[in-house]
Amino acid sequence: MDLVREREQESRAALLAGRYGGLEGEALLAPLLEHELAGRIALLSSFGAEAALLLGMVAQIDRATPVLFIDTGKLFGETLRYRDALVERLGLSDVRRLAPDPQEVARRDPDGTLWHRDPDACCQLRKVEPLARAFGPFDAVISGRKRHHGGERGALPAIELADGLIRVNPLWNYGQNRVAQAFAERGLPPHPLEADGFRSIGCMPCTDRVAPDEALRAGRWRGRDKTECGIHGNRVSP
Repeated sequence: MDLVREREQESRAALLAGRYGGLEGEALLAPLLEHELAGRIALLSSFGAEAALLLGMVAQIDRATPVLFIDTGKLFGETLRYRDALVERLGLSDVRRLAPDPQEVARRDPDGTLWHRDPDACCQLRKVEPLARAFGPFDAVISGRKRHHGGERGALPAIELADGLIRVNPLWNYGQNRVAQAFAERGLPPHPLEADGFRSIGCMPCTDRVAPDEALRAGRWRGRDKTECGIHGNRVSP
């Protein structure tokens, strides 16, 4: 990104944060999808444990909003089937499947076990790079991150700038009880693996069940000093 473009994004992020930084949910999404960032914003979704809530909110405002879904080749079959069911149920019309470059996978992960040897390199290959290629047409991306996830997300703002991209977090202030209540009010189906103890769901090799007294994301990269995959970039306060 050139310097002029970078400065433009910084100014826009600061402006939007000033106007809408205290909002959440549909109140935050509507002006951005319909006016401020119309045609230049996408929703990033894992179709994981809490994803249906944000997908439902976006669909209610504009079902044609691009949805970026990273298929790493290591996802649970349940996640793929859940994705298909939600897309049909919510009427989402522009879901874009992103995948790692097959030639790069063959070169850097020929035996498919890079996740075990170097999980950061695996995330870079299978998630960060495919997503970076898809970001070209967009100025902003919507994520389902929440403060109650803990870790680096504990001070998450509604709007931030990371790696030159405006990041919108409509559920930043939603706690677990509020998420559950919203699911019930909207009649949204849970991810099928939740009933089996999975509370934060990513790639199959790097996702574990979580005990009731553990943090929500304790099952992600269990036993490693890793809490994020890198797709949300390096934050810069707007």
